Amino acid sequence: MIRSLRVRLIFSHILPLVLTVPLIGLALLYILQSQLILTSLARELQMQAVLIMEMTSHQSTVWHSQDEARLFIARISPELNSEIMLFDAKGVLLASSNTIGQGSTESQVPKDTLSNALSGQSSLQIEPPEIRSFTSNVVDLMVPVVDENGNIVGVIRLNMPLARTWERFEQLRYLVLGVLVGGLVLGGLLGWALALSIERPLRQATDAVYSLSTGQRLDPLPEKGPREIQLLLHAFNNLTERLHTLEEGRRRLLANLVHEIGRPLGALRSAIQALLNGADQEADLRQELLHGMDREMLRLQHLMDELANFYDRTTGSLELNRQAIQIDQWLPEVVAPWRETATAGNLRFDMALSPQAQRLFVDPERLSQAVGNLLSNAIKYTPPGGAVRIATGLAGERYWIRVEDNGPGIPASEHEKIFTPFYRGSTARRFSDGMGLGLSIANDVVLAHGGQLTIESAPGQGSKFTIWLDSSLV
Repeated sequence: MIRSLRVRLIFSHILPLVLTVPLIGLALLYILQSQLILTSLARELQMQAVLIMEMTSHQSTVWHSQDEARLFIARISPELNSEIMLFDAKGVLLASSNTIGQGSTESQVPKDTLSNALSGQSSLQIEPPEIRSFTSNVVDLMVPVVDENGNIVGVIRLNMPLARTWERFEQLRYLVLGVLVGGLVLGGLLGWALALSIERPLRQATDAVYSLSTGQRLDPLPEKGPREIQLLLHAFNNLTERLHTLEEGRRRLLANLVHEIGRPLGALRSAIQALLNGADQEADLRQELLHGMDREMLRLQHLMDELANFYDRTTGSLELNRQAIQIDQWLPEVVAPWRETATAGNLRFDMALSPQAQRLFVDPERLSQAVGNLLSNAIKYTPPGGAVRIATGLAGERYWIRVEDNGPGIPASEHEKIFTPFYRGSTARRFSDGMGLGLSIANDVVLAHGGQLTIESAPGQGSKFTIWLDSSLV
């Protein structure tokens, strides 16, 4: 039964109340009984004793005549809620509101208590002291009465059975118990509500995970509840979005593979068929077909290289073979093929190397691949008559390589997405070639070197991609 998270949460909220509230209630009742009520009764008896002493000070005959004592008690006892006894200076009972008449003091009050009162000591006690029960206890007060000369003329005994007070305390006790029970019920309801507020989003997340495992597409879950639950739901929503992105990437990968591989294979088959049908007899036509076949083979080779590098990235096997290179000698060799490609596409190609000769400790093959991917994109997306520029420089302890173009530019909303595998921005829709891996691979290569690849671009203003490397690594 307690295996359910909801039940455990409810118990975690209610159980402390069930254990602590009754204990608090018992403590409150004990304090009310032993401290407040008994103290109040003792104070009330003392005030009554003082009042009686004042009254007897004007009627001194009360302490010498039993008849006067009886008349006095009969006159004031209706105004008191306690029993009253009057003793003379020898300890003889003069009168009592319970038993009117003279009697033996031994059956009325303990001898030691009366003796202490006759010697001038007041006493207040609860009898019997070893039993704390309202139904059997009495509050007993004995006060000596002294005349003007300081002589003891008698003793006043006030006796209040607690059974009378029990009736007044009964309602208060039920009121306290009612408040405690109401608190338990309210705490239980709040515990139930809190348990549901925690359990409900967790159950939604569990159901969503199960649905996700079965291949269903889910909408983002509402991120509600405590902060920890919100973080959990936020992480789940991010995971769901990531899985959806990967699924879309997988579908795009398959579609791009079919397109990218199918087109050169079709061109190669057409060229082979032409050669088989006699095109090899004409030297110029044969040479043109062979050059076209070579271009398509290079395209397939470039495609295989991208896929191989992407595989290295996904398997975590992107290893670097670092070497010390001189940038001003290494970069022109890397750029040379792309300069020819740009010139063939009617583009102006500029290169500006930093006058500060710089040696870097990098993997030249990997880094040339990153620079080549940036140049390939710049040339691909720059319209005829445009310009592509590559420049280098030193900023503090960081060396930078920047590739610029004056192509269509990239919206700010896509700056982070373009480094995602298989992502092709809105400006790339009119270009059929490419798989959306170039920038992703370039970014991974730069990160593997401990550097950073940044972008500055806006629609209609071209793009600037900058590779930042630590110049202290020599």
